[in-house]
Amino acid sequence: MLIVFGGLPATGKTTLSRELTRRCAASYLRVDAIEQSLRAAGHEFGALGYVIANALAAENLRLGRVVVADCVNPVLASREGWRQTARHASVPIAEIEVICSDPALHRQRAELRSSDIPGLRLPTWQDIVTRHYEPWDRDHLMLDTANDSIDHLLERVERYLRDAME
Repeated sequence: MLIVFGGLPATGKTTLSRELTRRCAASYLRVDAIEQSLRAAGHEFGALGYVIANALAAENLRLGRVVVADCVNPVLASREGWRQTARHASVPIAEIEVICSDPALHRQRAELRSSDIPGLRLPTWQDIVTRHYEPWDRDHLMLDTANDSIDHLLERVERYLRDAME
């Protein structure tokens, strides 16, 4: 199975996707880490980070691994790329959008967090609120991290994944 987390920065995607990866003993792909590696090597990356992440996902799916992808996934083209990767591997895809419905809390998270990827400059609150982010085009699981615990949100994810496998 391919599990793709998307959503604006500072909503809680990485926290949730990492914990799900641990619980499932899955392979974990973080587009931020790929893009920062490209940037550090002096490369312009554009969509290249997603291209590389999809290639790594495909390899892991061919090995029979569950793959968890952690990315902003802001446009329909990136979402379709993940769907195509799942189709080519003949595995189900679970699409999960993470939001924080409380703007003050979201801003606080954005302003107080620190990067765990060496050299990665985190987006400012202004970067986040002005970022191009297209609405999702089909049914998916939406998780709101404003008022729910990580454990409860992950329980919802696990139910969603069980349903997707049936």
